[in-house]
Amino acid sequence: QVQLEESGGGSVQAGGSLRLSCVASRSPVSIRVMGWYRQAPGKQREMVALLTDEGIANYAPSVNNRFTISGDVAKTTAYLQMNSLQPEDTAVYYCNIKGYYGTTVAWGQGTQVTVSS
Repeated sequence: QVQLEESGGGSVQAGGSLRLSCVASRSPVSIRVMGWYRQAPGKQREMVALLTDEGIANYAPSVNNRFTISGDVAKTTAYLQMNSLQPEDTAVYYCNIKGYYGTTVAWGQGTQVTVSS
């Protein structure tokens, strides 16, 4: 099994920045997409940003122009640069990798991001 390790979460004030990192224990050749999801208390987990093996990035409208996903899907590493953070960005952030047909291969354990006003 592939294990994902996230790091970089923490507490910041509104307007601040954080950079999350996700590293896999190994790099399966079948991985096609890496992404970041988040789950706030009492809410469903939602997609934040995705990166394909072709280098195409996709963002949730709420984070577009503030967050940037980068990395190397072939090496199963991904980063999420989060700028202009707002209290509504407070959540546990999870790294995710998907194989063919969008099948989830693994989730990370999550890292807490807290933004205070």
